[in-house]
Amino acid sequence: MTVIAVTGHRDLAEATVPLVRGALRELLAAHPAEELTGLSCLAEGADALFAEAVLAHGGRLVAVLPSPAYRAERVGPGYAPAFDRLCASAAEILVLPHATADDRAFTAANDLLLARAGLLVAVWDGHPGNGPGGTAHAVAAARTTGLPVTVLWPPTATRTGHP
Repeated sequence: MTVIAVTGHRDLAEATVPLVRGALRELLAAHPAEELTGLSCLAEGADALFAEAVLAHGGRLVAVLPSPAYRAERVGPGYAPAFDRLCASAAEILVLPHATADDRAFTAANDLLLARAGLLVAVWDGHPGNGPGGTAHAVAAARTTGLPVTVLWPPTATRTGHP
């Protein structure tokens, strides 16, 4: 069984989305669908693209939600239908017991992803993060524990609001 977790940016530029989709599709193609489990917090952006790629590949999706309040507090109305579809398609949904979807909840969700994964895929531009619970923090934590990390950041990829 291959268990791959994802971390990544939420604010991918529109032109970056197909680049990341292609890179994820290529990465997952190396793993037999019947042996693949993908772990994702289903955040908009990289997490959702990974979840979609796992499902399209025929793998098993496990959603890790940082809090019971995650959808209400963090999922915008434009993304809610896709979020709901991904939740409905997940083989399993793990909901952490945090009252709110805050930095502590995100850090705990990342810790759970890293504890269960054999590989972390990071859709990451390599820049330092804004604190705990984000992409840079998850990559650093994975590297500290010795969990293999594959960074996917296509050469022309950009983020909205970032160069």
